[in-house]
Amino acid sequence: MTLNEFMQLLEKQEKCPSSLPKTLQALWYDKKGDWHKAHNILNDAGDVDSAWVHAYLHRKEGDLDNARYWYRRSGKPEFTAELNQEWEQIVTNLLLKAEHL
Repeated sequence: MTLNEFMQLLEKQEKCPSSLPKTLQALWYDKKGDWHKAHNILNDAGDVDSAWVHAYLHRKEGDLDNARYWYRRSGKPEFTAELNQEWEQIVTNLLLKAEHL
């Protein structure tokens, strides 16, 4: 699935497909405006991709200290450009990974 296909699906459907990885589900609900649901999806996840999404979510929330903690856990540099750019970068990266599973 491409970023454009993901965006089209997101616009057509309210509920996220359960077949998507938890990280993409979290980003789906974040884009739908449900930050809390997005955050709750990742609460028990300990992998680096989940940490990256977690960092983005806390950055969006405005909790930069917490975001920095999650960036360190993810091994990714702190993103400083627009939130929408980061969202697209993460989604694109995770879609490519999901394609190879």
